[in-house]
Amino acid sequence: MPNRRTLIAAAALCAVAFGAVVIAAPAAIAQDKSIVVASTTSTQDSGLFEYLLPLFTKKTGITVKVVAQGTGQALDTGRRGDADVVFVHAKSAEEKFLAEGQGVKRFPVMYNDFVLIGPKSDPAGIKGMKDVGQAFKTIMAKQAAFISRGDRSGTHIAELKLWKASGIDIEKDLSSKNLGAWYKSIGQGMGAALNTAGAGNGYVLSDRGTWIHFKNKGDLAILVEGDKRMFNQYGVMLVNPAKHLNVKKELGQQFIDYLISPEGQKDIANYKINGEQLFYPNANDHSA
Repeated sequence: MPNRRTLIAAAALCAVAFGAVVIAAPAAIAQDKSIVVASTTSTQDSGLFEYLLPLFTKKTGITVKVVAQGTGQALDTGRRGDADVVFVHAKSAEEKFLAEGQGVKRFPVMYNDFVLIGPKSDPAGIKGMKDVGQAFKTIMAKQAAFISRGDRSGTHIAELKLWKASGIDIEKDLSSKNLGAWYKSIGQGMGAALNTAGAGNGYVLSDRGTWIHFKNKGDLAILVEGDKRMFNQYGVMLVNPAKHLNVKKELGQQFIDYLISPEGQKDIANYKINGEQLFYPNANDHSA
């Protein structure tokens, strides 16, 4: 069955039959230097793409359309062939994508970390804890409001792993309805989760980049950070053109090559808000 991008292209070619576009359409197609990148919401919500993509387009002439989704959804977009490149942050899910033959090769790009956000009043009393697992167990023990993205994003996957590392299978408890009203799974993005936490005096796990860029902080603050388990790695992959013939292999690879090049890595490092760096390039760390 043809995917949506193939159908769109076919519709465009059919339109050529209608006089006015007979001359213009082939020229436009020939000059089309654009790619679709399915990416985690954090690269969008942090403001990184707004800063980075104009630099890439100026250098190459290639325009980039970003489909910002949770990592799980972004990988599914790649599986359908509706993107040329996926740029996400859940290594286990990325490796599964490769094992399925959906991607060509994974390249590490950059990292930051996750932070545990909560109300400044800190009803659970977790501020300053260095063990995020202990902080999670304390929140649960005190039945303090916790907001989960619940959307299979990289941040949601990281949250579930942190619960498990603290000895709690939160997914199992949620499916068996053993959890009380304190745990709220909203099935939405990072901005919505932060807003929900702010409105409900709750705790939430966020990537640091989105938190720094987030405008509506209100009474929220970082309460727990620095645990090595809160490390947040980003990787990029070309969608497999052998499986999806519409993938723009050369243009997509140019985007990947830019991200992992010394120039691209420097551009990533230079993205700051009020002097604070949001992402740390590490393309040379092949184990990342």
